[in-house]
Amino acid sequence: MQTMIASHRGGTLEYGDSTPSGFRATAGMPLEQVEFDVHPTADGHIVVHHDATMDRTTDRIGALGDLTLHEIKAARINYSKGESPLTLDELCSIYRDGTVGFRCEIKADQNGIPYQSFIPNVAETLAREGMLEKTVFSAFYLEILQELKRTQERPVLWLISPQLHRQLGIPEIISIARTNAIPEIGVNIELLDERVVEMCGQSAIEIGCWAAHSVPQMTKAFALGAKVMTTDRPSVALRVRDEFYRDTRAS
Repeated sequence: MQTMIASHRGGTLEYGDSTPSGFRATAGMPLEQVEFDVHPTADGHIVVHHDATMDRTTDRIGALGDLTLHEIKAARINYSKGESPLTLDELCSIYRDGTVGFRCEIKADQNGIPYQSFIPNVAETLAREGMLEKTVFSAFYLEILQELKRTQERPVLWLISPQLHRQLGIPEIISIARTNAIPEIGVNIELLDERVVEMCGQSAIEIGCWAAHSVPQMTKAFALGAKVMTTDRPSVALRVRDEFYRDTRAS
């Protein structure tokens, strides 16, 4: 089966970080998933934004959890067309009638603490907007993954940071995943190799990768048979995938 492509934050290196333009462009591409991150606002809305604060990627500052939706909408995303962050409802409206699925990362706050009572709100919003059945959830934090499994039934995957990868090693990570009934992990492309793929396969753990932004990294993901490859350059990834599998079939 071909490696699936997920447009990371709507294609950050092509359209800016989590921009409406990037998400709209991704919705029209022949890829499988769009990856995005969600945070709550102070007044109970859900915003699509990577960081827990506005500081790095917009012209405003402050933690999303401390700001109202009106305050967040007043911000302009860096390197965008003067665009503001989307709500989850608005993102759903872009993708509702298409074929691209959601890869929704549940974030923690600026201190790395999971938001209280947040996941049910996310799941309810996705269900109301007709997108829950097209959603896979992800997180770096086991605590968040455990809550996801307790409160909803959609698939979950564990994102493995390079630090944790090196600290624990793949055998221990696989053991923890199996103990917590987590069926899939995602590792940084630079740490994906044949040994990791083999060990995951032997343990019935699906393996994907993220941060595959260059052509060599993309080709590596396809050659190793990663389930999903998350990339900031979705247009390039589609071209590279077409070429890779065409050449593979011809050889």
